[in-house]
Amino acid sequence: MVDELFSPLLLRSGQVLKNRIAKAAMEENMADDGQLPGERILTLYRRWATGGAGLLITGNVMVHAEALTGPAGIVLDQYAPLKPFTEWAKVAKSGGGMAWMQINHPGRQVPADMPGVAWGPSDIGVSLGRRSSRFGRPTPMTPQQIDDTVTRFAITAHLAEKAGFDGVEIHAAHGYLLSQFLSPLVNKRTDQWGGSLRNRARLLLDIVRAIRIAVSPAFAVAVKLNSADFQRGGFDADDARQVIEMLEPLGVDLVELSGGSYESPAMTGRPADDRTQAREAYFLDLAKDLVKTSPLPLMLTGGINRRVTAERVLYNGVALVGMGTALTLTPDLPRRWWDHREADRTMEPLTWSDKALAATAGMARVRHQMRRLARGRNTKPDTSPLLALISERRKQRSALRSYRAWLAATGKTKAN
Repeated sequence: MVDELFSPLLLRSGQVLKNRIAKAAMEENMADDGQLPGERILTLYRRWATGGAGLLITGNVMVHAEALTGPAGIVLDQYAPLKPFTEWAKVAKSGGGMAWMQINHPGRQVPADMPGVAWGPSDIGVSLGRRSSRFGRPTPMTPQQIDDTVTRFAITAHLAEKAGFDGVEIHAAHGYLLSQFLSPLVNKRTDQWGGSLRNRARLLLDIVRAIRIAVSPAFAVAVKLNSADFQRGGFDADDARQVIEMLEPLGVDLVELSGGSYESPAMTGRPADDRTQAREAYFLDLAKDLVKTSPLPLMLTGGINRRVTAERVLYNGVALVGMGTALTLTPDLPRRWWDHREADRTMEPLTWSDKALAATAGMARVRHQMRRLARGRNTKPDTSPLLALISERRKQRSALRSYRAWLAATGKTKAN
């Protein structure tokens, strides 16, 4: 199994990953002025690049400057200078692995205090009980806005290749815009983008087609997809199976499986419906079924932090093992596995009764570790999640002021 974990993976684009270990995307929330990657991002990815993973996938880069998951998000659109992204790609590839940019549109999952737009397939807002006011009610997208969104994804992918990245991963999971269109609970449209699964998948499929036209054949195109939304009546494993089959003829190299959303944070191991309580490899049971029929190689992310778990994932037919938190705590974990060593740093899962708050605090705790790495320091797994959350909110307030000023200075308006 060690040989398999460190064996190369050939993708249909001709790209070869040197091993089966990937750093999965985690939103860094570290944009410098102008919503650009800066020295902190470079230091962070320099650390990961030397860790031995065959693939680094960036945190989600926004395709629409007026639609961010948070005020410190990075934006790559037609107006962004390319040099900071060229430097990012160079650093991420400096250890001999491949570097893909995850590209995303948040849709309705935009904080209520953010300027810009909050769009969705329908006007159904994020439901978090008494915390629902954190997000505003979205505006249903017009056909023109949908077409413009397809174009934005294609432009960002083209620019990512121009900057030197080896591929892009389209984020269609975790309740963001493309996941919203896929969800029968959120997408209540009655036009060509609503109703049947084929219609609900139309936006994702059109984006893949547009990107494939905009980039070279050797440039990898991947999709991050929920194995399930973990909400009753929502996008489920059979839907995932069908979408993977729809993606196969379009030139997709890989599908990464995850799960959940802000409403049901299964990606943290605690979905709203309690259908998965695994401490490791949260979505492996669903992945095992999807592997049986998938015409595309699959990557599995969620709760993997030990080599024995990674080996079990590969044994069950998954092609690539994705890790996020584990590589934040131990950036050289792949090299350790090669030397038959494990991580000496772990972080206990949060078991707060408020799952939405626990998920937010958990993400704040991970970002706190990323910021330590970005300052050239070692991680500190015993950081208080409450203190990390307080610190995160302070940083977000400061970033929000900068983002508002940047939007005003660049003449962005809600009409866009």
